[in-house]
Amino acid sequence: MSFRRPSGLPCMENTSLTEPIDLGAAAERVARLAEGVDDARLDDPTPCPEYAVRELLGHLTGLGVAFRDAARKQVGPTTGTPPGSSRPVLADDWRAALPKVLDELAAAWREPGAWEGDTQAGGIDLPAAVMGRIALDELLIHGWDLARATGQAYEVSEEELRVSEALLTPTDDASDDGFFGPVVAVPDGAPLLDRVIGLSGRRPDWHPA
Repeated sequence: MSFRRPSGLPCMENTSLTEPIDLGAAAERVARLAEGVDDARLDDPTPCPEYAVRELLGHLTGLGVAFRDAARKQVGPTTGTPPGSSRPVLADDWRAALPKVLDELAAAWREPGAWEGDTQAGGIDLPAAVMGRIALDELLIHGWDLARATGQAYEVSEEELRVSEALLTPTDDASDDGFFGPVVAVPDGAPLLDRVIGLSGRRPDWHPA
């Protein structure tokens, strides 16, 4: 349900892949979606087969902590634990905790030093410039999961989508193995959001059963 160690990394000589980016819009969007979740929908299914809405919200809280600490280079249990090692548990105070940690996540990646050197999240060590883009992608993809599962509108800027597209596109043309799992093919003329969702291993036409 979360990213895996990529088989190849983006070319870090490309300055567009090393410059800091702002995660504020993505973090705020997820916080708004979470605010719109009715308690009656917490057990509804999501595009993540093993997760109901409550587990997805728990996962978002956990990844928020992990990527916040990755930006701060506070490597430890919060960054070293693989996301699939245990089922996410939604805390009773999640409505206050999730927006708080998302705000902290965005603030941490605004610090210039966050994008320098190497860091860790999900038990994976990567260049910080790549990890920051993975953080954005996690918010974008799981934000879509939450919106689709709870019947909420979802709008993302082209700039954010291009970051995810570059990150998720397999480096080997012959490979369909992406960060999240096997790529789902979508028509070439499909909207950019649908193409990115397909690259994440999801069906863009997914709806709750």
